[in-house]
Amino acid sequence: MTLRTPVAVTRIRQRRPKPGLQPQHLTVVRALAAISGARVTGDALDSTELTFIPRALNGGDYRFDVGAIRGSAGSVSLLFQALLLPLAFAPRESRLTLIGGTHVPWSPPVHYLTEVFLPALGQIGVQARLTLTRWGWYPAGGGEVEATIVPARSLSPFSHEAGGRAATIRGLSAVSRLPRSIAERQQARALERLAAAGLAAEIAIEVDATALGPGTLLFLAAPGRAGFSALGRRGIRAEAVADQAVDPLLAWLASGALVDDHLADQLIPFLALAPGVSTFTCPTPSLHLRTVAWVVQQFLPARIELDEGPPARVRITPPPTSAAQ
Repeated sequence: MTLRTPVAVTRIRQRRPKPGLQPQHLTVVRALAAISGARVTGDALDSTELTFIPRALNGGDYRFDVGAIRGSAGSVSLLFQALLLPLAFAPRESRLTLIGGTHVPWSPPVHYLTEVFLPALGQIGVQARLTLTRWGWYPAGGGEVEATIVPARSLSPFSHEAGGRAATIRGLSAVSRLPRSIAERQQARALERLAAAGLAAEIAIEVDATALGPGTLLFLAAPGRAGFSALGRRGIRAEAVADQAVDPLLAWLASGALVDDHLADQLIPFLALAPGVSTFTCPTPSLHLRTVAWVVQQFLPARIELDEGPPARVRITPPPTSAAQ
């Protein structure tokens, strides 16, 4: 849509237990159609084929609810990331209200976006703000975020490779509709382990009463570089939840990589539209990273090179003139 290029997608989620578009994916398709006046076929639940023909890209005020199609705690973070790229190139500012799951499995929590993803994009010229107004956990959903996206005047390349130790780890231990003591135990365990590794850390506690259902989170970040989180669930001790966030953080630091594996693939579409060569390192050339690199190169004559490492090195050489410009 950013490039105003028609696209057809077939065999959508063909190998999944439930093939085709699920509520979260369908919400994204319809949201993108709404901001671009697109003509769309195949935008239905369980559809395995889709055509999308974008027209004029429009900024403005929008409200999208993942649960409106069918009760769902689908991720508002993934919806926001889909909207951010095109709206960063819209002719006017956009204000979004997004409703759904804010802290759910298999997607970045909202705090990853505010502490890692958006600060990293800010370094290349993408200006956006995201505010959590109501928490939404799986399976109840019902969370809400407010976002503002300012049109980018131009993007800059991103060229950093050396990782090194983060000065201070910032974090949050949060609970909704559960005892505060759970958040305190998560915090204590994480601080203990990080101190043993010689790391300075600041982990705040938040007890939220706005969510429709219960949930717990431990989130740890090296701001603008990496973020790691774990969600509590019935039968899992608070200390084990903390370990699930601390372990990958320590592994990332040991790798010497600049960014984590998730930020690596999330940066690719933006950097492919920025003039100049971008380079960075991440722990591994993940399947997500390889997939995003492949998809981008179907639309742009960009060259994306992946060096296995460790750490893996990513080099993005965009077209001579940015197609988005």
